Amino acid sequence: MGMLKSIFTWWEGATIGTTLALRGRTKVGTDGLGNVYYQGGRDTSGQPRRWVIYAGSNDASRVPPEWFSWLHHQIDGAPDDSLPPVRSWEKPAIANQTGTPLAWRPPGALDAGGQRVRATGDYEAWSPDA
Repeated sequence: MGMLKSIFTWWEGATIGTTLALRGRTKVGTDGLGNVYYQGGRDTSGQPRRWVIYAGSNDASRVPPEWFSWLHHQIDGAPDDSLPPVRSWEKPAIANQTGTPLAWRPPGALDAGGQRVRATGDYEAWSPDA
């Protein structure tokens, strides 16, 4: 089913067209999430053309910051070569959690099962006649 799926789906990994277009391009590296990065050719402004092939769903929030910098030509070399080593206090990048059970819900949010804090009297409703 892998080949058939790659012909018709674009939301998970690369389509067969993208795979064919990447022939002859240079694989630059892979990030911790399994995304693969390629470079080759030039775009209309003369910059090297760069691609990411996602491991799993195609979600731009799944690109770690260091690889985002590389994709957008903020750094020239691959992040492993161009950036300092990861500090012990840095947390690993995670994908956007909006719309998932792991999404942050503030205290009192109806999704979290809470009750909104009552107004304290410092709030006055706007009236167009006032």
